[in-house]
Amino acid sequence: MIIGTRGSALALAQADIVARALQEIGVETEVRTIKTHGDVVTDRPLHELSNVGGVGAFVREIDEHSLAGDIDIAVHSMKDIPTIRPEQLTTAAILKRDPPYDVLITGDGDGGGDGNGMSIDDLPAGTVIGTSSLRRAAQLHRFRSDFDIIDLRGNINTRMRKLREGVYDGIILAEAGLVRLGWDIGFERLKIDHFIPSANQGTIAVVTLADSGAGDLVRALDHSQTRIETEIERIVISVLGGGCDVPIGAFAEIVGGDRVRVRAEVLSLDGSRYERVDETIPVDGYVEHAERVGVELQAKGGGALVKEACRY
Repeated sequence: MIIGTRGSALALAQADIVARALQEIGVETEVRTIKTHGDVVTDRPLHELSNVGGVGAFVREIDEHSLAGDIDIAVHSMKDIPTIRPEQLTTAAILKRDPPYDVLITGDGDGGGDGNGMSIDDLPAGTVIGTSSLRRAAQLHRFRSDFDIIDLRGNINTRMRKLREGVYDGIILAEAGLVRLGWDIGFERLKIDHFIPSANQGTIAVVTLADSGAGDLVRALDHSQTRIETEIERIVISVLGGGCDVPIGAFAEIVGGDRVRVRAEVLSLDGSRYERVDETIPVDGYVEHAERVGVELQAKGGGALVKEACRY
């Protein structure tokens, strides 16, 4: 079975996780790397990479290989997958979620509150923080308006190098990436109350052709709880729409077995305004309940913030 993936260290680590899981059920694999638009164009912010705001910048070329039958399965960070997908493709498996949190890494990688560096509360005014995410930038501006937020492109190794070279005082990354790479570095885990993550952050998705035998095989890797949580997040952000890169966070977490806590927010690009929902919905009938949460967030001003962001 041929696995298609990006060629970054993190993407290859994710593909290896899937390959090892498939090997455990008797499926042999071969990894094929594919360059995407987001990999090739590294001198522009992510949201500028295409006429749809950079959405799908790390996915489109891999989709093309899937549709052409060049690869059997594709492995993605699920947060990179757009909500609107080719109907011939399906997400056949969603692996158990890794930590969904954003983390702050400062100095030479000693970290923040969990390491030897300073926490986000204690950093001085004018601290230069690097991130490639509009959401993280907006949330940082809201949390500490005295920070200097600078765009940060490149793979995770490049970002760490720029931090150690002093280009930035700190950078924000997804904790899941550090876990998958096996990096033992200090960091401060940012609280979800202030930094709601991107929808599906921390999740690996396996995509196949909808009618393929490969899809039948990889479904054995699917984690039902993570699937419910990630589907709820995707429903909420799809209701908000926009078709571009917008500062939106969405996080769903099953609590007590039969309920799901859903936290979602939309921010203005500068973080000065935002609308948020925090609700608990039943697992039973979660699709309809998630749609209602999305409509509520849209109606209370989230929809207007999405339209405003898409004009830029």
